[in-house]
Amino acid sequence: MISIALAQQDFPVGDMDGNLARAQQSIASAIASQADIILFPEMALSGYPPEDLVLRPGFMAHCHSVLETLVESVHGIDVVIGHPWQSGSERFNAVSWIRDGKVLGRYFKQVLPNYAVFDEHRYFAAGTEPLLVELNGHKLAVLICEDTWVPGPASVAQAAGAELILVANASPYAQTKLADRLAMFNSRHQDCGLPMVYCNLVGGQDELVFDGRSMLMSADGHFSMLAETCSQALVMATFLPATGELYFEGHQHEPQATGEALLAQQDSNACIYTALVRGLRDYIVKNGFSDILIGLSGGIDSALTLALAVDALGPAHVHAVMMPSRHTSDLSLELARQQAEMLKIAYQEISIEPAFEALLGSLEVSFEGCSADVTEENLQARVRGNLLMALSNKFGWMVLATGNKSELAVGYSTIYGDMCGGFSPIKDCFKTRVYELSNYRNTVSAAIPQAVIERPPSAELAPQQLDQDRLPPYELLDQILYHYIEQDWSISKIVADGFAEETVRRVAAMVIRNEYKRRQGAPGVRVTSRAFGRDRRYPITSGWHEDTAGPPPSGGS
Repeated sequence: MISIALAQQDFPVGDMDGNLARAQQSIASAIASQADIILFPEMALSGYPPEDLVLRPGFMAHCHSVLETLVESVHGIDVVIGHPWQSGSERFNAVSWIRDGKVLGRYFKQVLPNYAVFDEHRYFAAGTEPLLVELNGHKLAVLICEDTWVPGPASVAQAAGAELILVANASPYAQTKLADRLAMFNSRHQDCGLPMVYCNLVGGQDELVFDGRSMLMSADGHFSMLAETCSQALVMATFLPATGELYFEGHQHEPQATGEALLAQQDSNACIYTALVRGLRDYIVKNGFSDILIGLSGGIDSALTLALAVDALGPAHVHAVMMPSRHTSDLSLELARQQAEMLKIAYQEISIEPAFEALLGSLEVSFEGCSADVTEENLQARVRGNLLMALSNKFGWMVLATGNKSELAVGYSTIYGDMCGGFSPIKDCFKTRVYELSNYRNTVSAAIPQAVIERPPSAELAPQQLDQDRLPPYELLDQILYHYIEQDWSISKIVADGFAEETVRRVAAMVIRNEYKRRQGAPGVRVTSRAFGRDRRYPITSGWHEDTAGPPPSGGS
C-alpha cells in the first residue's frame, strides 16, 4: 500500500517565496497524515503560466534557489513538485522527485501545448526520457499535464515498468473541460491500463481559472474525484498495488464512478458561476485591491456582475453607483435600489445630466446641422465611464466592466464608456448564459430581483430603446456567435445549418469590425473553450474578407 497526498492548492505566479512556504506547509501536513509521498501541481513553485517571466535570468535564478531550499528541507516523505528548470541555454517545464534532501530524478515535460491559451514552445524545450522511481518496492512514473493528452508518454512509462502514474497538472477551467479530461483518461486506460493520480492547480491567474477537481483512475478505469470546483485541499489517497485500486481516504468502501456518472453529477451553471467568482476574487486580491466598484443600471448584466462581486469579496467591499440620465426609467432606478438593498452593499446615485448637458453645449457648434445619432448615446456612456474612473482614482476601488460576450462580439458597447474597468467578469458569457447564471444564482439565495431577469434588455441611451432594435434576438444571435467564434464555422456552414444568410453575414461583419474595441477591453474570466483574448487572436488590420461582407456594425464606437 502507498499513501499519497495531493496538494490541490493555489500557487500564485511569481510568488516563489510564498509558494515555497505553501509547499512546506503542505509537506508538513502530509507527514502528519503519514503520507509516503506528496504530489504537487505543474509549476507549483513558480505558478502557472509564468509566461515571459521565465525569460528573465533573475527569475530563473531565484526559482533554482527556492527549489534548492525546498530540497534541503525534505525529510521523511517523497516530494514530487513542478517548477521551471534551466540547463545551459535550454529551459524545461520540469518536475523534481525529492527524497531526504536529494533530488532522485527530474522529469521534463515531453508534449508542449501550443494551442488555445498555451504557447509553451515559446519558452521550453521538450523532454525525451521517462522518470521512474521506486517507492515501497513499487515503480512509480511521472507525467506533466499535456503528456497525458496524447498517446506515447504513458505507454513508454508502462513499458519501463511503471505500476502507477503521477500526473502534475495546471489545467485551466472551461465549460467542457471535465468531459475532455475524462475522455483523455479513458484513452490512456485503453493505451496502457495503468492507474493514474491527477493533481490539478487551483486559482485565478489573469483570465485563466484553474479548477482543481483532482481525480484518481484505478486500473479498472473507474474514477474518484474531488467534486468541489475551484476549492483548495490537501487530500489523502491510497494505492493498492496488488489490485491497481486508487481511492481517497475514507472512500474505500464507496463504489467508484464511471466517467459518464461523474459528468452527470456536474451542474454546468453552478460550476461556471463558481469559476467566475474564483477568477474575480483572485484577480482583485492578487493585484492588491480590496474593494470593487460597479456601475449598476437596473439591467441583467450589471446585476449578475454585482452578485458575483458580493460572492467574491463580501458586501462590505462592494460599491455600486447608479448614474441615471433623461432616458433612465423609473423601473431601472427602483430595481437598482432594490438589488443594492437586497445584497447590503454601499450604493449611491449620481446623475449624468449636468455633465451630458455640458458636453452637448461644448459640441453644439461642431455638431450644427447634424441630427442626433449614436454619438449622443455614446456620450452618455462615456460620462458614466468618467464618473466610475474618478471614484476609482479617489478611493482605490477597482471598476468592473459589465459587458457580456454577445455585446463584445458585435460591438454593442461603447469604448471608453461602458467598457471602462480593470476587470470584466462576464466577458466570456453569452447573453443567454447571463440569464441562466442569474436564474441559477437566485436558487442559492435571493441576489437579483426577478423583474431584472424578466424585463427586455435595453441600454437606455435613447427613448424607448431595446437591444433587439439593433441586434437579432439574443437566442438567435448567440447561436450564430457560438458557431462563428467558438467553432470557427464559415458563413456558408452556419447558413447550411438553418440560419438566414443576411443575418449571419451581418453578425460576422460586426464581429470582425469590432476587433479593435475588444483589444482595448479589460481582461475577464475564461469559461469557454474560445474566449476573446488569449484564445482568439485575430488581427485588427486584415485584407482577408471571406466572411466580413455586410452592413456597418451597430452601436458605433
